[in-house]
Amino acid sequence: MLLAPRLTAIKLQARLFRGFADPSRLAILKALQDGARTVGEIVQVTGLSQPNVSSHLSCLRDCGLVTATQHGRFVRYALSDSRVKQLLCLADELLADVAKGVYECTRYAAEEDRDGTNSTP
Repeated sequence: MLLAPRLTAIKLQARLFRGFADPSRLAILKALQDGARTVGEIVQVTGLSQPNVSSHLSCLRDCGLVTATQHGRFVRYALSDSRVKQLLCLADELLADVAKGVYECTRYAAEEDRDGTNSTP
């Protein structure tokens, strides 16, 4: 029966996309598109707080999307794989074509309201 392995693969892929779905994690990933950065540099680029960045970097490291390398007193974070950058670029390209529909999607807005992630009043 192929249904169970297929469901497992779909659930795993959904978990991968959850890494990209959080606005803070996405901002961090986009900040790392141009190369490795320290936590302080990520804070400066994203405008997120240091504790928030550190927490999300830990999550991104745990799921394999980001790597960390010690450089003296500092740790530099980088995308773990060039395909992460490719995926972010593809998302930008796709969004350029479907932005109006995504913006106007009432189903997504309802999910954001339920999750508490909607930044609109």
